[in-house]
Amino acid sequence: MSKPNIRADFSAISQWIAPNSSLLDLGCGDGDFLEYIRDQKQVKTYGVEISDLSVLACVEKGLDVIQQDLESGLALFENQSFDMVVLSQTLQTIHETETILNEIVRVGKESIISFPNFAHWSHRIDIFCGRMPVSKSLPFDWYNTPNVRVLTIADFEALASKIGIQIIDRVVLHEGKRVNFAANLFGSLAIYRVKSA
Repeated sequence: MSKPNIRADFSAISQWIAPNSSLLDLGCGDGDFLEYIRDQKQVKTYGVEISDLSVLACVEKGLDVIQQDLESGLALFENQSFDMVVLSQTLQTIHETETILNEIVRVGKESIISFPNFAHWSHRIDIFCGRMPVSKSLPFDWYNTPNVRVLTIADFEALASKIGIQIIDRVVLHEGKRVNFAANLFGSLAIYRVKSA
């Protein structure tokens, strides 16, 4: 069996997940993270994914997955039904941002949300030069991107405060390394641990 392609944020996220807990991964893709965390921490995992091919890939890995569009909400899950809900690098593709964030903290005792930081210095330079950014964290051109939102670390923190989401912890990365100074300028990926306030 081949090992999953491990993204840089997986180990940062896994530090916040307790062994033998329950986890729901929203927009789980082909299940690489679910497979990784299941094997690392013996977590009971579930995924939600819309893509036919990604759902099939999850099933082939022996993962429990539901095919559903996140935009339709999480009504099939009860309050606090998972120890952890993960929305990893998917928030920027969601139209109903406030709705999904409120649903995430309703369904999970805690939640982890990560997204590419549009305010990274390289993106600012691209905008200054008159072009939309293309980078490792934002790898698509403006005309073929699945992203419907561009957000920054400061934007997310302001929205969390506005809608009653408590930030428990934060890790900001750039090229897999932790950024501790001027994160909104030097970080390309933000990862938050949150819960309902």
